[in-house]
Amino acid sequence: MSYLNFNLLEFILLMTRKKKCILPQFPHDYIGEKAEEYNQLEWMERNQKKTTLQCVEYLFDPKLGEYKIKNFSHFLILDLGCGTGFSTEVLIDIGYNVVGIDILMDMLEKAVHKTHNLSESTIFDLLLASIIQPPLRPSMFHHIISVSAYNFITYGKTEISEVQQTLNSTAKYLNRLLKKEGRIVIEFYPNNDKELNLFVSSFTRNKFDGFFIKNNPQQKAGKTFLLLKKTDEI
Repeated sequence: MSYLNFNLLEFILLMTRKKKCILPQFPHDYIGEKAEEYNQLEWMERNQKKTTLQCVEYLFDPKLGEYKIKNFSHFLILDLGCGTGFSTEVLIDIGYNVVGIDILMDMLEKAVHKTHNLSESTIFDLLLASIIQPPLRPSMFHHIISVSAYNFITYGKTEISEVQQTLNSTAKYLNRLLKKEGRIVIEFYPNNDKELNLFVSSFTRNKFDGFFIKNNPQQKAGKTFLLLKKTDEI
């Protein structure tokens, strides 16, 4: 095989992999047949489950303060934007009691079938609602995570004032849902540092303390984790 042909083959394989791993677009790629396709993507399942485990690890990051883990069954966690349940399944397997919430029924229906390891004593529920203001009781959760979904709360918002208002009101509501010193880990994809700062400041203004971890410290955009602890009531 010539050097030219070898490079051409490499290029074709690279483009094929990129085509397979294109991130879905909200909401179009999460509705109808697209929801089923999403649920069947092996690379997506691997990525979501790996990221969920990272989120759980970050919930107990020592920089947020000492936190002794005795038994996950003592914790109730909210899975914001649970989608087809890849993250929910991991949380159940770990031993958490879980409430999963998503705004798209086509996605949520798939999550119902991912509860095969559910014990009789485990609390598990799925809720069709927006993550901006879910209809849940105050001081209900020990922890909250969101995997690749939190970006979507600003979908359709074009004015910076609209974005700030949505981020601020959501952070305030999440504070109310958490128990004293409850924790949140959000994995999301800010487009730049300016957008990242908007998300971070919405939490610091609403009685949260914490920090962020970028997937690559040098990146200007892309996969980022927010690690947050509730410091006071609102």
